[in-house]
Amino acid sequence: MSKADLINNLGTVAKSGTTNFLEAMAEGGDANLIGQFGVGFYSAFLVADKVSVTSKCNDDPVQHVWESSADASFTVMDDPRGNTLGRGSRVTLHLKEDAHDYLSEDKLKESAKKYSQFIQFPIYVKVKKEVDVEAEEDDDDDDKEDEEEKKDDVETKDEEEKEEEEEKKPKKKTVFEWEQVNTQKAIWLRAKEDVTEEEYNEFYKSISKDYLDPLAYTHFNAEGEIEFKSILFLPKKAPFDMMDNYWTKKSEVKLFVRRVLVAEKFDELLPRYLNFVRGVVDSDDLPLNVSREQLQQNKIMKVISKKLVRKVLELMKKLAKDEESGGDDEEEEKDEEAKEDKDKEEKKEKKEEEGLWTKFWKEFNKNLKMGCYEDDSNRSKLSKLLRFYTTKSDGKEISLDKYLDRMQESQESIYYMSGDSLETMKKAPALQIFEKKDLEVLMLPDHLDEPCLQKLADYEGKKFVSIQKADVKLDETEEEKKRFTKLKDMYKPLTDWWKKKLTDLTESGAMKDAGVKIEKVELSKRLTNSPVVVVTSQFGYSAQQEKVMKSQAFQNKEQLSMMAGRKTLEINPNHPVVVDLLAKVKASESDEAAGNTAEVLFQTAIIESGYEIADPSALVNRVYRMMSKELGVDPDAPLKEVEVPEDEEEAEEEDGKDGASDDGEEEAEEEKKEKPEKDEM
Repeated sequence: MSKADLINNLGTVAKSGTTNFLEAMAEGGDANLIGQFGVGFYSAFLVADKVSVTSKCNDDPVQHVWESSADASFTVMDDPRGNTLGRGSRVTLHLKEDAHDYLSEDKLKESAKKYSQFIQFPIYVKVKKEVDVEAEEDDDDDDKEDEEEKKDDVETKDEEEKEEEEEKKPKKKTVFEWEQVNTQKAIWLRAKEDVTEEEYNEFYKSISKDYLDPLAYTHFNAEGEIEFKSILFLPKKAPFDMMDNYWTKKSEVKLFVRRVLVAEKFDELLPRYLNFVRGVVDSDDLPLNVSREQLQQNKIMKVISKKLVRKVLELMKKLAKDEESGGDDEEEEKDEEAKEDKDKEEKKEKKEEEGLWTKFWKEFNKNLKMGCYEDDSNRSKLSKLLRFYTTKSDGKEISLDKYLDRMQESQESIYYMSGDSLETMKKAPALQIFEKKDLEVLMLPDHLDEPCLQKLADYEGKKFVSIQKADVKLDETEEEKKRFTKLKDMYKPLTDWWKKKLTDLTESGAMKDAGVKIEKVELSKRLTNSPVVVVTSQFGYSAQQEKVMKSQAFQNKEQLSMMAGRKTLEINPNHPVVVDLLAKVKASESDEAAGNTAEVLFQTAIIESGYEIADPSALVNRVYRMMSKELGVDPDAPLKEVEVPEDEEEAEEEDGKDGASDDGEEEAEEEKKEKPEKDEM
């Protein structure tokens, strides 16, 4: 720069250019030019007391020096050293005492790599190195004067010189070299066809610090109202603390503006449930000279975020689709008898490739379920990526589309149930009628599954219905409907009596503190083997949800009792125990045995359905009494201490002690008799 350029371009720094910049921003001025008002250059005074700029313009024969100490003044003078640059500029920072860290070679390299790794022009740092040199080469310049003295020393023997040469070893010499620190290239600027798989893997490892290759990636250029380039990666393994920091962790996608790093972690770049995605975004439309807080409020950021989410979901959809199509191809190939060698090789390659989505789902399924719960705008896209166990999936997780393909024609709902494990759910009494009718049911062992489906509400027009709640409706023939109506009338005395018994039990009896409220007792359409089952109301918590809510550290007991919902006891009219109860109730409603049986059946049904009993002592006492009666023992008999039989050795020892004590008594009596005789003499 010439003297005039130095005054015009850098002089604004000393004239409080930041004030002008903020005024322009308030008036809605253009903030896209990084050099506007000298704001970028002024940041040098954050670490320096004084800044010197030496510059030589090609059109000006004189080299000039601009200096300022950020004291509202600057000086421009001719360089007394003359033309040392030839052409160009040199910026010298006189660092503050608390900024001496920037004199460290490692600190300079770290800063340059972090923020300017992908800048097009090279950035060099002068580094200190030690190189090995032979002793003769090292001493050539230093010992020229000593050579004349050595010539005069004629008495030195040749043998001693040889020994000294052998003892001479290579020495370390300190040299200073310029080392380029931004050696990595911005591969997102290149066309996809020009980037190799190995380059993608190496780039992923450099930005994520992961030792594994990525599971999948997408490289794209966004065009339209906003233009940016990006590469996004899906990792193979989930971080061990991914869900621990779920609510505080920020997106790991790095944001670049014209290849300059603006932020390593950004709140709004990707939603929380996608915080495992790694990659870079480079935009030319974002301003560089504003704070990150202002940048986050920028409308362009919202557009970029929306496009990134869409691209990530498209990548996941492609992985899932490729795996499912691979499975379909395998089934078709099994039906074919004749296969060529080429087909076999292709099948092997497919087997190696397939399973990517399964691997991804095992690592990140909780994130997608959380996304389904949180992201209203993308919930329908996420629902197609979900996988669930079913009663017919043989221990494998399937998509909702596959479930729909296997649905019966008359089936109007998607049935599901939740529980602690698949084995526990398979034994649940609520599942019996569905097994009998050959209806497939989704099984949800994960605590995030049920809230996820409740947020979805329906899929492709089919509503999700819990088989553990009271609103389940199944297809019935006219004959079945008529028979059920007759059975309801037939069992009305039992259901009314049972409802009254359970109301007394839960409101004023042994279970008054259990928090269980009875809504009704009715005949069941879902039971085939079990005598009874307990289900909750349509909008109440299921058994699994109750357990999750109770395990919360800051649970609200009042809210929990309100959301638990009223329980419905469904009875199986075909079970012998229920038939016998009906007969006893018709004979006498005050039958004590019938009352005890009814209460025990209700309490065991609560446990079998997955709910918890707050005070199990009443149930335990009844079980003890029933066991006593079964064994023919009076349950009301008082407890007595049992006499313990003595061992033979203990009996012999006691006999010995008794004999010894008898002999002692006889000797004492004889001594008493002898004393008076001596006195008489």
